[in-house]
Amino acid sequence: MDIREGGLDDPQVVALLNVHFAGMLANSPKDSCHFLDLSGLRAPGVTFWSAWDGADLLGCGALKQLDGQHGEIKSMRTSEQHLRRGTGAALVSQILGVARARGYKRLSLETGSGPAFEAAHALYRQFGFTETGPFGDYKEDPFSRFLSRVV
Repeated sequence: MDIREGGLDDPQVVALLNVHFAGMLANSPKDSCHFLDLSGLRAPGVTFWSAWDGADLLGCGALKQLDGQHGEIKSMRTSEQHLRRGTGAALVSQILGVARARGYKRLSLETGSGPAFEAAHALYRQFGFTETGPFGDYKEDPFSRFLSRVV
């Protein structure tokens, strides 16, 4: 698996992100969806990675800097045909490594609360993330779960 920084102009990446956006909107009300669109993923303070096996896109993920000591995982998605091959774990490991190198003290994320998000919850628990309350600009929302861990 080759994890590369960038790739937001690659048609395969754009297609996977469109699947991600549609999946979020299909499982949570629009006002409870907090994904970054393509312009948000290109914003300063956001680093995006794509994971590849040769020419096959496996998945993607991003790290958003909230402040000098706190980062947020964004846009984690594994391609449907590559589920359960370790892509999500490899991307979380990449993001944790970069967060440590940047000197972050905490890494957090917001994800959905319904059954469609159970695999994501299990992945994050595997990496030591625990439930917390809202962080940053988030508000309490029954459709959101907030997780965090010390880096």
